[in-house]
Amino acid sequence: MHNFGLTRSAVAAACALILIAACAGSASAQIGGLPGGLGDRIKKKTPNLLAEKPPITTSLPDARWGDASKDGFTPRDPERSLMTLQRTPDGGFVLQPGYYLMQTQSYCLKAGTHGPGGGDGYLYAPPKGPAEEAVMSIVRNSVQHPEIHQHDIQVLLWAIIARAKFEDLSSELKATASRLLTPRQLASLNRNALDALSGNALTDALGGVPEPLRQVAQAEAQLRQMLSTPGASYAEMERVAVLGGAAPLGPGSQEIPTGRWSLHPDGYYVRYIPSGYSSTRVEIWVPQGSPAVGKEYDPATHVAVPGNTARQRLIQSGRPQQAQ
Repeated sequence: MHNFGLTRSAVAAACALILIAACAGSASAQIGGLPGGLGDRIKKKTPNLLAEKPPITTSLPDARWGDASKDGFTPRDPERSLMTLQRTPDGGFVLQPGYYLMQTQSYCLKAGTHGPGGGDGYLYAPPKGPAEEAVMSIVRNSVQHPEIHQHDIQVLLWAIIARAKFEDLSSELKATASRLLTPRQLASLNRNALDALSGNALTDALGGVPEPLRQVAQAEAQLRQMLSTPGASYAEMERVAVLGGAAPLGPGSQEIPTGRWSLHPDGYYVRYIPSGYSSTRVEIWVPQGSPAVGKEYDPATHVAVPGNTARQRLIQSGRPQQAQ
């Protein structure tokens, strides 16, 4: 009995340490933007907690294409729907000169943060991180599966962000995953999954996460627990992932006005105007003679990153927003 007790204690301690490392890793993408060298001081204080990358690392320092010179600018070209352009097999659009708009389905990629609002602007950044391939595949393949509800796609993305074990997911969500991901991608994600902890084990684990990052870490842990619990509703998960109330100014934030354009590396301008985390007005301007003509706008390669780091990162999709 004495040895068994020691084993149980060791297992509990190991699980807590694993969760600490993952939670701090999930927040590590924010650390580079902390002011005054705070990020370096946190790393020195808790070096082992930040060793692993979160599934998606895209953060404000990756959004390097904002163009302040275009603030307040609206193209003179007549507005056209993106849906009038030729589609690609990946659910993208073949660009032509002009000014294009689309109210798209968008998805939260950062649990435990506030939704859009407060006049904060968003900038273009590409998806980055160990799970970028899977996340882009889900968003791309969803275009070919309009029967899959947007909520189911969002829950699947939350499962990836929270590193939930796929064998613990509901049968319905497993079926959704099998339609949007390859067996190889599913296996890869499952290898990086974490156990769900709650109660004292969760409290002890979160005790090692620095306070500016604790909120995200706790939300991911709660989502992991909810995703493995039968009967958890979308509304309950949404309350954990998308915080209500006034958003504070997050560490490393920048003053980005709403509607700021980003100049994409392919040569077109893009801006994002969210109306909630699940729906974003995407505007694209392709000037005459632009090198972007004939190239693909692939929404799954676009993460709208807020100037306020306390708000949601939003990946875009090629599915138009519509009542569901």
